[in-house]
Amino acid sequence: MTEPATRTPLSPTPRSALNRSKERGATDRAELDAVLDAGLLCHLGVLLGGSPVVIPTTYGREGDTLYLHGSTGAGNLRAAMTGDVSIAVTHLDGVVYARSAMHFSMNYRSAVIHARPVELTDPEERMHGLRVIVEHVAPGAWDAVRSPNKKEMAATMVLALDLTEASVKMRTGGPRDEESDIAAGVAWAGVLPLRQVWDAPIDSADLAAGIEVPEYVRARGAESVSAGF
Repeated sequence: MTEPATRTPLSPTPRSALNRSKERGATDRAELDAVLDAGLLCHLGVLLGGSPVVIPTTYGREGDTLYLHGSTGAGNLRAAMTGDVSIAVTHLDGVVYARSAMHFSMNYRSAVIHARPVELTDPEERMHGLRVIVEHVAPGAWDAVRSPNKKEMAATMVLALDLTEASVKMRTGGPRDEESDIAAGVAWAGVLPLRQVWDAPIDSADLAAGIEVPEYVRARGAESVSAGF
C-alpha cells in the first residue's frame, strides 16, 4: 500500500494519551499502520439507546482513513453516525508467566482510534470503500468476483473514519519479576507465544466441478508456510 508523502503524525489528545505504562506507547504513525494492517477484525464502540455497545466488524485501511460497512438497517451503524466512536484492534502475541501472580502479563500490539464517522454518499467513493475492505480481508478477491449490484449497494452503508486521533500500545519480552522472587527460584518464568495461521482452503459444498482454489487464496496459506508455521 502506497502511503501519502505528507501524513499527520500521531499526536496524543486527552482521550488518546496513555496514562499507564507510557513506555509501551508508540509515536510513529507507521506503528499504527502495522497494527491495523495485520488485523482483520476490529471492535466498534458506540452508544446505542444511551448504553455502550461494542460490535465486532471487519474493516479496511487506506492511508489515514479507516473504512467500515454494514446494513443500512443496522442500529449500531446508525448510532455511530450520531457522535464520536471508539475502535480497537488487538493482537495477542503471548502469555507472560512470572514468578509472582501480580507480574503475569501478556505480550500484545494494540491500537485505539477515536473519530466521528462520515457516511459516504458518492457512488464511486462508496464502491471504493467496499473495495478497500474486501482487499484488506481477502487480497486479490475484488477483481475476481462479481461487484455489488444496485440493490446490494442500496442496502449497504459505508463509513469513513479519520485516523488522526489514535494511540498505539504494545508489550514484548519476558516477565518483570522482583529481584527477591528471581533469587527464590520457586516457579518457572517465561513466555508462551501465541500465533495465528492460515489453514488449507475448504471448497464450498456447492462449488462447480473444475473450479480450483485461486492463487490469491493459496497465497494466504503460503504466508504461514514461509513464516515457518
